[in-house]
Amino acid sequence: VFRIINGLTRLGARVVHSGNAKVHVSGHASAGELLYCYNILKPRNVMPVHGEVRHLVANAALAVQTGVPADRVVLAEDGVVVDLVDGRASVVGAVPCGYVYVDGSSVGEITEVELKDRRILGDEGFISIFAVISSADGKVLAGPQITARGFAEQDAVFDDILPELTKALEDASQSGATDVHQLQQVMRRVVGRWVSNRLRRRPMIIPVVVEA
Repeated sequence: VFRIINGLTRLGARVVHSGNAKVHVSGHASAGELLYCYNILKPRNVMPVHGEVRHLVANAALAVQTGVPADRVVLAEDGVVVDLVDGRASVVGAVPCGYVYVDGSSVGEITEVELKDRRILGDEGFISIFAVISSADGKVLAGPQITARGFAEQDAVFDDILPELTKALEDASQSGATDVHQLQQVMRRVVGRWVSNRLRRRPMIIPVVVEA
């Protein structure tokens, strides 16, 4: 829009718009303008495009009002096949359609799960947590170490949660949670809650627990 305004201004026009006057005009034709166009053009076939179904139906009704036969007004959504044969438009079928996701050399193989992960990574950031747990007594031998990406804060901000995280791991381990997956869930839960309360973020969290 602004490119058009700049182009008109460059040609010497004074452009009136909502930024310099209390006016607003839709970029789409009104019902009266559509009637005007249909009456001038007198089309033999009409296929309304752009907009929701209610817009297409209203547009089609306007065409019929101007004398276009109802059987020559085609309502088609994405995927509908329309043939124009001997001057007559008609719906003849449909084809599968939808979004095709392109990711590098992969075409159409991205699922909603991957897209959700991408959105989380882009909007909320990423945190990895690493810790080594003694298989003998459940004590934390190394870590926890937290590495974050996509945060304005430095990694040092996570130092505040390390004592609580260490205690949660040891308590869980000594309470019978010997499965690595269970301990990883403890780390994810503790850090996720802290990050949500402290930083107002819900990042992707990848915990790693190694038994030694």
